Amino acid sequence: MSKRNSQAAKTAARERLRAERERQAKRAKIKRQVIVACSVVGVLAIAGGVGYLVVQANKPGYWEAAKDDKLVKPAHTTGENGTTVVIGKDTAKKTLVMYEDPRCPVCAQFEQTVGTTVKKDLDAGKFKIQYVGATFLDGNLTGEGSKNALSALGAALNVSPEAFLEYKTAMYSAKWHPEETNDKFKSDDYLIEIANTVGALKNNKQFQDAVKNGTYDKWALDMSATFDKSGVGGTPTLMMDGKKLTGSDGKNAPMTVPEYTKALDAALKG
Repeated sequence: MSKRNSQAAKTAARERLRAERERQAKRAKIKRQVIVACSVVGVLAIAGGVGYLVVQANKPGYWEAAKDDKLVKPAHTTGENGTTVVIGKDTAKKTLVMYEDPRCPVCAQFEQTVGTTVKKDLDAGKFKIQYVGATFLDGNLTGEGSKNALSALGAALNVSPEAFLEYKTAMYSAKWHPEETNDKFKSDDYLIEIANTVGALKNNKQFQDAVKNGTYDKWALDMSATFDKSGVGGTPTLMMDGKKLTGSDGKNAPMTVPEYTKALDAALKG
């Protein structure tokens, strides 16, 4: 090989080496830019994620937002917000006020043991019933079953007072009433399943749509507020002429038929 060719080969080799170094330097620069860009995106994403979580945390929950919904009053109600629910014969002179929370296990026990007798006395015209629904157990136990069930009761009341009473009885039955810590009433499907045991509500599309669409959610909240303002401390509570009907302990609602009958007779004479 001539010196010229050897020198040319060396020059070419150096040029290839220089070009390769330039390519490597350019790749390294691009890599650094990508890393920086990804870091910026990551920071923005984290900031955005934190911002999203903050926004979500500050957004009102469904039931909190429902306070601002348009009020739809069920049929067969009176009062400014439709929260006065009175059922019974117009000829009845006395009114038995019943305070109940749908998730309340003691309410379920009362309905299962005394409910049939209460209904018999109502039908006999001994008194009217004024129903006041509570939802405090949702706060005490966490959940939304009391509010959702109360809304469904509003949908049943819109069908008829009889459907309301039958549906309430079914809710409190041993078959359908869950443990208070089990928030099964939050499920619309479960509430509709219970309703299908009530003749007037079975496969009733208007009722089912009202439950699924939350038509009476705002009403349920207003009804619950009525309970909160009543000063009543727990459920079930029975009152007539401003006085509590109590069992043998003199404090709580009568939980047996004999105790209930004794307390009612005294209240009717008072």
